[in-house]
Amino acid sequence: MTALFRVPLTSPAPSGALRRGAGYALAVPLVLLSVAPAHAQSTAAPDAWRYGWSIYGYFPSIGGATSAATSGGGGGGGGPTLDVDAGKVIDALKFTVMTSLDASNGRYGFFTDLIYLDLGGSKQRSRDFTIDGAPISANTSADLSWDLKGVLWTLAGQYRMPTDPRLTLNLLGGVRMFWLEPSLRWNIYGDAGGIASAARVGEASESQTLWDGIVGVKGRWALDDAGRWSVPFYADVGTGQSHLTWQAALGVSYAFDWGDITGMWRYISYDMKSGDMVDKLNFNGPMVGATFRW
Repeated sequence: MTALFRVPLTSPAPSGALRRGAGYALAVPLVLLSVAPAHAQSTAAPDAWRYGWSIYGYFPSIGGATSAATSGGGGGGGGPTLDVDAGKVIDALKFTVMTSLDASNGRYGFFTDLIYLDLGGSKQRSRDFTIDGAPISANTSADLSWDLKGVLWTLAGQYRMPTDPRLTLNLLGGVRMFWLEPSLRWNIYGDAGGIASAARVGEASESQTLWDGIVGVKGRWALDDAGRWSVPFYADVGTGQSHLTWQAALGVSYAFDWGDITGMWRYISYDMKSGDMVDKLNFNGPMVGATFRW
């Protein structure tokens, strides 16, 4: 997935993948969106609280569109915008923390999910950008550096619906917070497309915190009578300080006496409201981890 920085720019979101540093994610905690397998639920008293703590590695590509302002020919603001294909610039997942906690008592419960991401990269003499949304001339290139720090935190209550014994289905409602801090640095060579000479070298950054209400479903379908193999799933959608946010995950899980090992594919999307530096942002990729239950 890709992210675009505009320097006041606007352009469609390209796509690309994180190419290095994903191995760090295996060693740090993160959320696994899953619920207890059927065989584990049957051993607990009806009024007992059951808990699941999850750690996992998440290896997403990133995409989207962001904007920042350059100077015009007179040296003030209002100059051309610079759109950067961040997916071709980002080459490292610097650090990530991923963890979640799930609790239920009878049909009621809650879960909380936390993701911290620090990623970025740089590219010299790159041509992976546009000026005012138009292709750059043949003699134009730039040294680019793009970074993103972000925290995604979800807190929701859940209600387990009466279903087939093999299906666990929870309706959920809650809030999600997204704090993000993108930054772009550039040094343009050749034809700068109307960007003032003093603005050929520059940087732009912004910090945003978005709160959104969400509704969704999560659960799993047991593939055998013992509940060892199952298909966990998750989906939510919401709005508030963002125009629209949604995410979905689907995978396969195997249950042990102590908990689960799970692999899933997870997609997270944000469409911000106009005027924000980041217009769109999404994460798309596999995750793998363990859930400990008691």
